[in-house]
Amino acid sequence: MKYIVLFLFPLFLASCGGSDKVEVGQKTTMEIDTLFDAGTVVKGEIINAKFKVKNTGDYPLVFGEVRGSCTCTVAEKPEEPILPGKSGVIVAQINTNEVHSKLVNKSVTVMANTEPHLTVVMIKGKIK
Repeated sequence: MKYIVLFLFPLFLASCGGSDKVEVGQKTTMEIDTLFDAGTVVKGEIINAKFKVKNTGDYPLVFGEVRGSCTCTVAEKPEEPILPGKSGVIVAQINTNEVHSKLVNKSVTVMANTEPHLTVVMIKGKIK
């Protein structure tokens, strides 16, 4: 009986890990809004684009880098992993003073533990 307990106890401890533990190599899936339409904005206005992200997989969703396509676009990612079934937001800001066109057409590249690991979202709008 003592040997059975000694054998089963380590198995019990190993099974205590939850799905919220992040390990290297875990891939998950996500749903993300891929287009933010800012509509018509005034030159000098800051566009605040929000992209809703939902973890649709079985492991925590972890973001590596979230990068705007130019210096006028600054993006922020969720710092904590998004657990399975939960949602978060990626925020990108565009300073329209630095846009040299009447049309806004900027991208944000999102790197995460998904397959494929890169996802590109777009921000569109018009400047009057």
